Amino acid sequence: MKKLLAAFVFAALPALALASGGHEVHLDKVDIDLTDKAALQDGARTFANYCMGCHSAKFQRYERVATDLGIPEALMMENLVFTGAKIGDHMKIGMQPNDAKVWFGAAPPDLTLVARVRGTDWLYTYLRSFYEDSKRPWGVNNTVFPNVGMPNVLVGLQGRQVVGCKQVQSVEDGKKQYDPLTGAPITHEACDQLTIVPKSGTQTEAEFDETVHNLVTFLAYSANPVKLESQRVGTYVLLYLAFFFVFAYLLKREYWKDVH
Repeated sequence: MKKLLAAFVFAALPALALASGGHEVHLDKVDIDLTDKAALQDGARTFANYCMGCHSAKFQRYERVATDLGIPEALMMENLVFTGAKIGDHMKIGMQPNDAKVWFGAAPPDLTLVARVRGTDWLYTYLRSFYEDSKRPWGVNNTVFPNVGMPNVLVGLQGRQVVGCKQVQSVEDGKKQYDPLTGAPITHEACDQLTIVPKSGTQTEAEFDETVHNLVTFLAYSANPVKLESQRVGTYVLLYLAFFFVFAYLLKREYWKDVH
């Protein structure tokens, strides 16, 4: 009974994690391609430069990442390792948990498995949903995770995002509305929308979305580095079972042909 209960709790962890924000939100869909080495490399660079000041990936090794992503070790050490670690070391950070607790209220979590716990859609939406809020200690809030105790580390790329008014497409009964004559989207002004202050970031909206997409791609790889290999081996196993089934069926017919 205890083992069954433990298995149930473990299986429910992703759902519990999604509920930790305390409310339901719309999550933007993101397509993750773990075979896209360019996206993985760019995501690894973003992670090292913007995330590893506070978040570790302690279940990953620099050497494994370099090998899997096709990054030469010398280039890896020069551009993605800033703590004096060796190529075979785990991806830890220099920040001490006690100091982090004082600065942030709680030590920032390790992100090695965050894509498994939260899901890629949640991460993609969350990282693009910070907005300015003068009432919060770091001056920002998040629509996906309200009152989150994390600064918007990507604000220099994205720009200053605020809650403002803009035209959005009307939706009724879960369906987007279009003009029956012209086919043009029917819109209305909504004043609870996230908008970017023009020219306040170094990237356009499309470029920033691509940066976050690549970062989430790297986090998805980090959460399960052997996923592609598992899928490849699984394909061979299924083909073997299908091939073996033919002979097993013929053998069964041979054994049972005289049984009435």
